Amino acid sequence: MREAGFEFTIQTSSVVEDFPESMNVVEVPAFLARKKAEVLLHLSLKNIILSADTIGVCDERILGKPESLQEAFEMLTLLSGKAHKVYTGVCIAFKNKCKTFVEETEVKFKDLNTDEIDYYIKHYAPLDKAGAYGIQEWIGLIGITGIMGSYLNVVGLPVAQVYKVLRELNLLSS
Repeated sequence: MREAGFEFTIQTSSVVEDFPESMNVVEVPAFLARKKAEVLLHLSLKNIILSADTIGVCDERILGKPESLQEAFEMLTLLSGKAHKVYTGVCIAFKNKCKTFVEETEVKFKDLNTDEIDYYIKHYAPLDKAGAYGIQEWIGLIGITGIMGSYLNVVGLPVAQVYKVLRELNLLSS
């Protein structure tokens, strides 16, 4: 965001990232992003609040942040040799109004062998990433054979779409 010319501060909040089981997977990240924004709305009515949540979906399974290294290994094994979808939900809140949207990107992994998965898990931090990987890290460099859509969406924030929505809402100064 800074490279796109935005000035901002980071404010963290504690939100239980649960959602209704019956919810369509595409709606989940926007639902979670909105929950995050709503927690912060009371802090300031003069600032724009931007929150986001990213999930991966493979074989109809939602891949959030793994809870253990074993689960990270299982997720990366599931993604190996397949295409999957990455959905980032974004909420832009201002003066008690919220606008949400979801960006979708398809990511294709090569067949990853056990040594590659083990190396990544041991040398990087898969537990804080949806789907247990960061596209900008080693596994993305050696394992991803293609993407269709926004690279930055897979990183975790589709900046071009955020910019577009901020303009549509007249929240950017010229």
